[in-house]
Amino acid sequence: MSNKIRISSLYKDLAASMEALSADFSRITQSRQIVLDAMRDGHAHYGINTGFGALSDQTIEPSELSRLQTNILLSHACGVGVPVPPEITRLMLQQKIHALGLGYSGISETTFKHLLALDHHQLIPRVPSRGSVGASGDLAPLAHMCLPLIGRGEVWNEDQNGFEASEPAMARVGLKPIELQAKDGLALINGTQLMSAYGSFVLERSLSLLKAADILATMSLEALQGSAAPFDPRVQEIRPHPGQQAVANNVRCLLKGSEILASHRNCGKVQDPYSLRCVPQVHGASRDALDHSIQVLERELNSVTDNPLVFDDGAIISGGNFHGQPLAFALDYAAIALAELGSISERRTYLLLEGHDGLPKLLMKDTGVNSGFMIPQYTAAALVSESKILCHPASVDSIPTSLGQEDHVSMGSISALKLLGVLNNLEHILAVELLTASQALDFRAPLKPGAGVQAAHEAVRTRVEHADADYEVRGDLGTCADMLRDSSLVNSVENCCGGLS
Repeated sequence: MSNKIRISSLYKDLAASMEALSADFSRITQSRQIVLDAMRDGHAHYGINTGFGALSDQTIEPSELSRLQTNILLSHACGVGVPVPPEITRLMLQQKIHALGLGYSGISETTFKHLLALDHHQLIPRVPSRGSVGASGDLAPLAHMCLPLIGRGEVWNEDQNGFEASEPAMARVGLKPIELQAKDGLALINGTQLMSAYGSFVLERSLSLLKAADILATMSLEALQGSAAPFDPRVQEIRPHPGQQAVANNVRCLLKGSEILASHRNCGKVQDPYSLRCVPQVHGASRDALDHSIQVLERELNSVTDNPLVFDDGAIISGGNFHGQPLAFALDYAAIALAELGSISERRTYLLLEGHDGLPKLLMKDTGVNSGFMIPQYTAAALVSESKILCHPASVDSIPTSLGQEDHVSMGSISALKLLGVLNNLEHILAVELLTASQALDFRAPLKPGAGVQAAHEAVRTRVEHADADYEVRGDLGTCADMLRDSSLVNSVENCCGGLS
């Protein structure tokens, strides 16, 4: 199978992979035959006719092989905590199917087809989020994900607001529990799909947020009558980090045609605070860090992380492709990159409230009786602080498992869970800046900002009104967060001034 999964087209690529695998089982059949041949050669093969982990030296009788594979799901399904969000669980399922379809796992065709059927009918298993140490694959989460194959566990209901037993849910679409065959259970639970699903979900979302962060910074720059000089291409050329150059290009594009910029061109201001002046350097560094994380995730999405591995020449080799260290590093790095976008955004929000250059303090004329936009900045500050804590690296920790057989683990699953928390915080932090920058730009009328900034401002004002007095601001913050989450803000800007980097 030649389909490659890319973060930038994640859902399209996974859908294409599912379609291709539904039509062609040749790789599955070939690798399965090698497993069947190995079962007859009289030798011990890990996980096929032996126990698992610390029990790998125990040979299993042929009559017990199916029970062995069922037991590995039951014994390993011991996760705890809140469920993995259904959209991420479906990514886990599809990424597991894609990896098995590469043909190095030796899974049986019956089991593989049932995995495809779960995805086809959108039967999304309930998977507790805690319990993986990110080394022997995401064992506990993947065991929970595969319980419906044997009629156990739960699936999300149609509204995705609760759960129902898997067996009746499958029966409604004509599916029955199956009996796992030799190697099946191990192939199902070995792999890094929890880590890679969280990582790919967050990084795909971050592609739009990177553009949004540049838009918000430019909105704040205009509202604060900041200087365009730091975005001069000559400045970027002599420190040619790709992210820095891309951000500066975006800001220059968004500023085109600005009446606000022209109105204070000769005001004598020498320098702006760093949160305005250093946007290319800070946003750019986050971009470059995320680019690295995306490269790691894309390699992982197109990898085989099972154990043992089945090769075309008949070799069955036990290795360590399930170890999550590459992902653990990349996900920790991505969390730091996203957190810094939030950190500098909150500083720009603070500047907007200070009352500089003709803006009213707290962005409301009648303060005293009104608090204006004082408290949304508190919310942003709280989220920035929480994100800092979430950026403590999980990848430097290791606690041995499996009676010492698995004596070094990645804890990459913790990196993955923390990363989603940072993303969620960032969306709300940026929403605060979007709301306050839009309010501030209202006070620059009748002067118009650059065309890109104007498009962003108008997009906000179609859904959020200017505030003259205190009100319950939570709803508007939610609306702004939605505009960031669904990319409608970025789309409005790009429809006006073309694609941003």
